[in-house]
Amino acid sequence: MLDFCRRKLSKTATQPSSGKPAKAAKTPATKAISANPVPSSVLPPLQVISRDRHAISRKDISPNALKVLYRLKDAGYDAYLVGGCIRDLLLGLQPKDFDVVTNAKPEEIKQVFRNCRLIGRRFRLAHVVFGREVIEVATFRGHHSGVDDEEDSSKIASLSDHGQILRDNVYGTIEEDAERRDFSVNALYYSIKDFAIYDFANGMQSIAERRIELIGDPETRYREDPVRMLRAIRFATKLNMQIAPDTARDIPELAVLLKNIPAPRLFDELVKMWLAGKGFDNFMLMRELKVFKVLLPQLEKLLKQEPEGKAFQLVTRALQDTDQRVAQDKPVTPAFVFAAMLWYPVEVRAQTLLIESGLNENDALSIAMTEVLDDVQRSIAIPKRFSLAMRDIWILQSRLPKRAGRRAFKLMEQNKFRGAFDFLQLRAAAEGGELTALANWWQSFQFTDEAGKLQLINQLGKAGVERPKRRRTKRKAPTDNTDNAAS
Repeated sequence: MLDFCRRKLSKTATQPSSGKPAKAAKTPATKAISANPVPSSVLPPLQVISRDRHAISRKDISPNALKVLYRLKDAGYDAYLVGGCIRDLLLGLQPKDFDVVTNAKPEEIKQVFRNCRLIGRRFRLAHVVFGREVIEVATFRGHHSGVDDEEDSSKIASLSDHGQILRDNVYGTIEEDAERRDFSVNALYYSIKDFAIYDFANGMQSIAERRIELIGDPETRYREDPVRMLRAIRFATKLNMQIAPDTARDIPELAVLLKNIPAPRLFDELVKMWLAGKGFDNFMLMRELKVFKVLLPQLEKLLKQEPEGKAFQLVTRALQDTDQRVAQDKPVTPAFVFAAMLWYPVEVRAQTLLIESGLNENDALSIAMTEVLDDVQRSIAIPKRFSLAMRDIWILQSRLPKRAGRRAFKLMEQNKFRGAFDFLQLRAAAEGGELTALANWWQSFQFTDEAGKLQLINQLGKAGVERPKRRRTKRKAPTDNTDNAAS
């Protein structure tokens, strides 16, 4: 278990913002469910870290992000770098991107930048485009109020019955924006006016103590956006931090809320979890916090039956290999990871079909793949280009043992052969036995000359010959002896 650190945020009033509050146009909703009025604040007193007390330099910041900050400032708006980029710079890491917040509304941001496009329905954002680099600019978010607040309709958001925010174009002050941030380490703002860091939630202390802690009541924050549970896990492994006890406590119980997340978004979040260099650590922590069983119950059932069996071995080895490839800056694909996670559920289903329906192996495997993928797609929208690659890898597993004649040469010409061979090696490491011998044979076959390849095939004997398919013989219709005798 993780050795969690513990801390409570003191509930004190925040200082007034120097930014201009912005009101948004009233947006009709088919089902308007507003949040309860928010208390004065759940934030501790604001801490301002002047330039001489922190290590962030403009030399470490993207030049395009600086252009956005200065142009907004020159246009009369407040502008700050916020969130992950500040956190990473303080930790000595290279930020993946730079996000900007401002008191300018999206339409006003678009007027300042010609190279700007507005996106998003749940919360409107501005993307300022500089070639391949995109600087995301958001307006300060505010709190929700009751639906009867006719004087300020911009304070109304759309929530689901579970408390999940569906549409959130609610603008406010920088203090309200900080309170709406998910974790204390992400509520750090770098001002372009004085180059100081504004710490609204003891984020500097959380970084020093290497702790991931939610801002506000954990249950409420998880209900607003269940993906925060995945983000807590991902930040903990990425930054080598611990999840605070109060932040971790409700995750096992509320993990079921992840079923309410749109399937495409959930796929994107899992790609971040498993293909960013910390896949193995994230997988282990997801299982520890009872999140994984909600996402892939098909695999969790097998893992529960054999905690360290072949399914566990295959998945963990696939994730560790993926982490290693990321560290070496080699390409990775979601198809390989999801193929590893769903291989044994597909195999179990195929074996059941063989017994119950009397199908041949190819048909049973094909039907099993379709059934398992259809089941997973209801909650995790795996794009077709990846699901087709998964199918190719799985199908080739049944063809790799059949190597006699020219079959081995033809298999090597398949587009997915390399992925299928790597997958076979993982299966061999997980199961051993005949699979190990098969993987070793293919390893030798790939890297020997033509004469060596022919020799390897000749040595197979009957081992690499496809078994003849059994043909069903039609029974002859019984003859009526009585009629024959009469005739």
